[in-house]
Amino acid sequence: MNMASKLAALAAGIIFGLGLVISGMTDPLKVIAFLKLAPGWNPALIFVMGSALLTSAVGFAVARRRAAPFFGELFMAPTKTDLDARLLVGAGLFGVGWGLSGYCPGPAIVGAFTLDSRALAFILAFLVGLAVHERFLQNLLQAPEANKPVSDG
Repeated sequence: MNMASKLAALAAGIIFGLGLVISGMTDPLKVIAFLKLAPGWNPALIFVMGSALLTSAVGFAVARRRAAPFFGELFMAPTKTDLDARLLVGAGLFGVGWGLSGYCPGPAIVGAFTLDSRALAFILAFLVGLAVHERFLQNLLQAPEANKPVSDG
């Protein structure tokens, strides 16, 4: 990875983090108020998710017209298209964890920079889960590589 790629990644991470803070995605109570469809439901995060979807759609449209990324040699695109148990269980665990804690990894990392004890607890639990997966589950859940370099020309 060259210096331009590293700086682009850093800038993207900073912009993403600022977006999380400005949108309220780093406030677990606001996220939980959105995720539970009950009295007190807060629909504000629909606009955050909608703007993320719109931004992604524009980005993918631009990428389809380019032979290579702005700061790289090849696009990295998912090639796996089937739904399997591993994907469904992982998505379910992610959703349950997000709903219970109000955090997913991105906002938790931003929250950890403010030394929020809830974010730090989430990151600790996340790291324990990663270690358990690496140590015990990885061999059981072997799957073909889901992302590999692709080039349109």
